[in-house]
Amino acid sequence: MKASGPDRQDPAPPPPGGVLWSLAGDVRALLMLPAALTMQVAHPAVGAGVDEHSVFRTDPWGRGERSLHSVQLWVYGGEAAAEEGRRLRQLHRTIQGTDAHGRRYHALNPAYYSWVHATGFPCYQHSMRYLGRALTEAQERQLYAEWLQVGRILGISDRDMPQTLEEFWPYYRKVLADELEATVVVRELIAADKPVPAPDRGPLPVRLLLRALWPVLLPPFARFRAFVTVGYMPPDAREAIGLPWSDAQERRLRRFSRVVRTVVPLLPERLRYLPLAREARTRHRARLRAAQAAAHSN
Repeated sequence: MKASGPDRQDPAPPPPGGVLWSLAGDVRALLMLPAALTMQVAHPAVGAGVDEHSVFRTDPWGRGERSLHSVQLWVYGGEAAAEEGRRLRQLHRTIQGTDAHGRRYHALNPAYYSWVHATGFPCYQHSMRYLGRALTEAQERQLYAEWLQVGRILGISDRDMPQTLEEFWPYYRKVLADELEATVVVRELIAADKPVPAPDRGPLPVRLLLRALWPVLLPPFARFRAFVTVGYMPPDAREAIGLPWSDAQERRLRRFSRVVRTVVPLLPERLRYLPLAREARTRHRARLRAAQAAAHSN
């Protein structure tokens, strides 16, 4: 690891084989992350920063791809994890302005930056009750410890992150009660009638086909996006933001989730895991085999 100061080393990513190692690179994470992103922009300061400085309206697919790649680096990037954390802080240094309540904000304000990081833990913890197996208490504690390590990679000081689960939940509930609201960006992210450009990633024939079919595909895609975003959000966060959710929607979510948690574990690794996770898993297995061979040779 590279030194980041006198007698200091970059924080290491969460360990291979940990809870986060299994969750973050699984394709089911694609269903979990929209809820966390929406909780982030429900904070007026974060929402204002995204509203004024992000390209999520003009380049949603590019922004989504870059954000997902960044998250994967935090967990599977090895030495590149801390470098990505530094890149993000540098990127956010100039993001500042005034929120909808007339309050000044800066993206690197510890309270705001820490909230953006904090949202991942409750969304992973809640979504796994639907999309996998509910985490045991020991797994929740391990996941939280690993998420703290991600915060260190992002350059967040320990004093700005609750250090235990017992400290996290009161902090979390206070932010829900005092800060969150249905900001402009939240309303756009869950709207089913907002224009979204056709996907511009992937092979050219696929892009051309999607562009031709997009007027037909966009309405059901937008409804599905809103459904999973609100559905996999922790209920207390959903209530704090003021997002409606009916019993009928809950039943649909549970039916959909049963299919996902049955099918995904049956997929081959190349389909089940995202690229960086897949590569990291391959490297980890190779290291284990090399270590075992070395041990046997001795």
